[in-house]
Amino acid sequence: MKSSVRFSPLALVLAGGAIMGLSLGVRHAQGLFVIPLTSAHGWTRGDFAFAIALQNLIWGLAQPFTGMIADRFGSVKVVASGCLLYGAGLYFMSQSSGPAEFVLSAGLLIGIALSCRSFSVIYGALSRLLPLEKRAWGLGLAGAAGGLGQFVAVPFAQNAIDGAGAEATLVLLAISVTILALLAFPLRDKTSDGSPAIESGSLGAVLRAASFHKGFWMLGIGFLACGFQLAFIATHLPAYLLDKGLNGRSAMIALSLIAMANVAGTYVFGLLGARLSKPHLLAGIYLVRSAAIAAFVLAPISEASLYVFAVTMGFLWLGTVPLTNGIVSQIFGVKYLGTLFGFVFLGHQIGSFLGVWLGGIVFDLTRSYDAVWICSVALGLIASALHWPIQDRPVIIAAMPRPA
Repeated sequence: MKSSVRFSPLALVLAGGAIMGLSLGVRHAQGLFVIPLTSAHGWTRGDFAFAIALQNLIWGLAQPFTGMIADRFGSVKVVASGCLLYGAGLYFMSQSSGPAEFVLSAGLLIGIALSCRSFSVIYGALSRLLPLEKRAWGLGLAGAAGGLGQFVAVPFAQNAIDGAGAEATLVLLAISVTILALLAFPLRDKTSDGSPAIESGSLGAVLRAASFHKGFWMLGIGFLACGFQLAFIATHLPAYLLDKGLNGRSAMIALSLIAMANVAGTYVFGLLGARLSKPHLLAGIYLVRSAAIAAFVLAPISEASLYVFAVTMGFLWLGTVPLTNGIVSQIFGVKYLGTLFGFVFLGHQIGSFLGVWLGGIVFDLTRSYDAVWICSVALGLIASALHWPIQDRPVIIAAMPRPA
């Protein structure tokens, strides 16, 4: 497939960032719907949490396959389809009257949609479209644009819920994400760029090489901690704050601060990844995250401590993604990047499933989130230890010989 020549690198990055940004922004605002929807329908927090947890798991399970389709046939159709499916999922969320319907819409439909229009496919397309010297800049800026989408989505969702109700807000969001299908058009990517790893290997040869690469497994296992921490916080932080005596405004500000700090953090870590060791940067991110979570939970809760925590976590929020993606492309090249990163991202989404689901289950059983906060700290420390020794040297993947 030929690369588009009608769009500048900046236009490509902004298009991909806008699609990813609104996708992640709506997901980031999901926690604002916990209290309104459970109260309106008489659901438990466990009911809500299971649907969102399943969304994360479906996203992870589908990601290698949507990445494979994008690698083989191009990203534009995958991304556009994801926009339409996301809109349908949000609309049916608004119409759900029982937990089973909510699981099918919020869990299944949106989970598949996110796999089509988020990190693996967008970063894979940009990695193929951008020249090697602009790749770290492009991934960092796309991630920053994604963070800006999160920042915009949170206050919009909160104000819309206050003014029009949760169901009407979901319909408005459905319309917004559907319109963004138009921005998929610039992402008409090519399949090879001459990066350091040999690009002539077949998909089977690349997958075999990845399966025997210790660092590939360490990335996936370590990424589980990232998903656990972020999905738990994004989904359960608003309810946790209400339980502690703070109000909905504090929760909205905290999520907005996370999103705004994420804009800076993702861009900074994207640039640092071009200059410093990506595995060591990831190890540092997970270590500081664990320290920030521990300090937040142990300190007396207040608006001041909440906002310091939000800015700290926000700066470290999605900086892991361009770094992890960069390690995969550095080792294996970009020809099958969507597929390979999809398998690594599956670890992230298993963690997301556990973080969201256990948050709801543990709260329903104990009326407290303390045990899940402790798990978040422990997983971050394990991830830090796993990432430090990863070797990111390119591997040579030769083409399979043709039969005589």
